[in-house]
Amino acid sequence: MEQVSAPATPGRRILAIALPSLAIDRIRRRERSRSAAPDDRPLGVVSNVRGLLRLTAVDARAVAAGCQAGAALGEARGICPELRVEPADEHGDASALDAIADWCDRYTPLVGLDGPAGLALDVTGCAHFFGGEKALADDLVTRLAAQGFCARVAVAGTMGTARALAWFTPGGVAALGEEAARVGELPIGALRIPDDARLGLTRAGLRTVAAVAARGRTELAARFGASLVTRLDETLGTIDPPISPRRPAPSRMVERRFAEPLAQTEAALAVLRALGLSLGRRLELSGEGIRRAEAAFFRTDGGVARIAIGLGAPTRDPDLLLRLFRERIDALADPLDPGFGFDMIRLSAPEAEPLLPEERDFRADEREIAARDLDELVDRLSAREGRGRVLRAFARDAHRPEAEAELSSAQGSRAVVWAPLRPEGEPPRRPLRLFARPEAVDVLAEVPDGPPIRFVWRRAVHRVARAEGPERVALEWWRVDEAPLTRDYFRVEDEAGARFWLFRDGLFVREVRHPRWYLHGLFA
Repeated sequence: MEQVSAPATPGRRILAIALPSLAIDRIRRRERSRSAAPDDRPLGVVSNVRGLLRLTAVDARAVAAGCQAGAALGEARGICPELRVEPADEHGDASALDAIADWCDRYTPLVGLDGPAGLALDVTGCAHFFGGEKALADDLVTRLAAQGFCARVAVAGTMGTARALAWFTPGGVAALGEEAARVGELPIGALRIPDDARLGLTRAGLRTVAAVAARGRTELAARFGASLVTRLDETLGTIDPPISPRRPAPSRMVERRFAEPLAQTEAALAVLRALGLSLGRRLELSGEGIRRAEAAFFRTDGGVARIAIGLGAPTRDPDLLLRLFRERIDALADPLDPGFGFDMIRLSAPEAEPLLPEERDFRADEREIAARDLDELVDRLSAREGRGRVLRAFARDAHRPEAEAELSSAQGSRAVVWAPLRPEGEPPRRPLRLFARPEAVDVLAEVPDGPPIRFVWRRAVHRVARAEGPERVALEWWRVDEAPLTRDYFRVEDEAGARFWLFRDGLFVREVRHPRWYLHGLFA
């Protein structure tokens, strides 16, 4: 389905990154990390194209030797016998692109993927933090080169224009008013159209974007389809395709950059506390508190470590945040490694909620103190073990015993008040713990509707000395989509004094001819 593009937004600035040698750079980077003396022979990446092995990427040495992307492997080896090849790895290239996109969060939180070897960053309102758009682009290219990736970067008012300039020019910043002129000089390959459409335009003598734009839109759509017109307008900047950010932008965030990288984890945590204090002050102005926090540690070698925590109640306490982050870091399978140092640390609040001042009595009773201590314990356990592993039972509006409670995250929940099932002083009507699934038993009863007088469970015979019941349990009337049987529960005690909770599944004759019996729990 064709994606609908919006008209260009005035004042919007998009930075496009082209990584034409991503596969080669990834392989070279991997080899440098594994060996002190990497192989410097010409390198090519090969893949199976319609049953024939072809080069899909080559490095500068292979190009100098006469090889080029798209050539058959046998032909390339005849030209350059010392050529070595690596199989194409789309998954590895995608992982490398994802890692670069994570690292690009240091410039803007709005980072989107743009094809298998490109990225798009919305830098509207961000460039002045880096000294302007040109300084930002130069800094990005320099830092990526230090990591081993060759990149071309272009900044323009729309994504289509920036993409075309990044892939088909040396890059740079396109000022407002000159974008269409710069794009018009590009070859028609910048339109990203199918091969048959490109061949048709070439045969018609249209070799540049400006030449195609000079023709009427109706004529182009009739001959090559509406998609060509859409691509042309995107490239010229008339319409602007949206960027789909990989990560949602946080509502609040603070960060700190360092002239010299931090090589100690404790120093990084001290900075994190200071950021928590700064973020808390900002949230205080809006009357909000943090419900979910994320710390991002950007390393100089391009690695990014992200650590997220959740809280049961909104807070602005930096010491509490630091304690929870420490719990989370201590529980990591891979410890937080500064490597060559962190050059930026960011603290963001993806989730914030209103936090209003509350009055507290100096003579707080034991219940309030215990509730606060329990909430802090739940937060610490959730940070260490994970939110989904610290659970609490909640009551449900259901008749079946196994459906009356459900386990959910204990974070952010308050103690559940359960309705009493028996008057005070009476023995329990139901076991405290039920089997995960009721277990079938063989029962002998005096009458079909009566309690059992003997039953066999797990090959052991139990003779009933006493029995109480039945307690009839039927399905909720509103659940018309299901038709389970009515249950009659009995509390029975055998001759040895052991107490059991059994039920007959189905009413005799009215629902089933021969009801089955199950054991659902044991009384302690």
